[in-house]
Amino acid sequence: MSLSFQTNVTSLVAQQNLQNNNTSLNSAVTQLTSGFRINSSGDDAAGLAVANGFRANITELQQGVRNATDGTAILQTIDGGLNNISNILNQLQTLATQSASGTFSGSRATLDQEFQTLLGEVNRQAANIGLASGGTYNASLAVYIGGGNTQANSQVTINLAGSGNQVDVAGLGLTGDKVDTIVNAQTSITAITAAVQQLGLVQGSVGDGENDLTYAIGLANSQITNESAAEGNIRDANIAQEAALLTQSQVLSQSSVAALAQANAAPEALLKLLQ
Repeated sequence: MSLSFQTNVTSLVAQQNLQNNNTSLNSAVTQLTSGFRINSSGDDAAGLAVANGFRANITELQQGVRNATDGTAILQTIDGGLNNISNILNQLQTLATQSASGTFSGSRATLDQEFQTLLGEVNRQAANIGLASGGTYNASLAVYIGGGNTQANSQVTINLAGSGNQVDVAGLGLTGDKVDTIVNAQTSITAITAAVQQLGLVQGSVGDGENDLTYAIGLANSQITNESAAEGNIRDANIAQEAALLTQSQVLSQSSVAALAQANAAPEALLKLLQ
């Protein structure tokens, strides 16, 4: 290589290496201070797209868990109301059985008054839990959770639609029932027995829905954990590795500065040739 005052190739090489070392140093500092390997699209465009996909899925699943938790709370409220109605049906059966006996010597009118009051309470509680005719939850309830490959796989459906899931007096087939006579009391016994069976089917649907949501929450939480790990593998910085690169880049930058100083001083030696 020729020696020249005009072009100091050694200095140019040192400058290039210094710039490269400073770029590596800045990258290491950025990753260590942010905690992310990808801080801009230029760092890893393809990886960023994949990581963003995982992040979107995680966000969807996190809201889905909240949806399922809310759905479980609603079903538990309904379940409690159904249990109360079941207890009322037991009391209605007791009154009907008492009035149906020829040995009863009390007032059937008094028994019937209590009987009608209890039927009214059935209507009130059915309305409160949304399972009266036209009730809020007398419908097919789709709880969106996410994480599925189709719309259907992303939600849990609890079917409480139709008259078969109405637990008011009309829905349970107890309209007009009385215990004011032996005959009416015997008729009511049959109707209440059928109502108990129908109520049990509704309780079964609610219980199945609670179980399905519990399982769905478990799966969603597992998906959140796994997809968070996958996102972290792509997006997060390897702190140990970057700390090592930081130290290396600092040493190389310092040595590059020292070498550049020597390279810049080299042309001065040519002056001796002119002496």
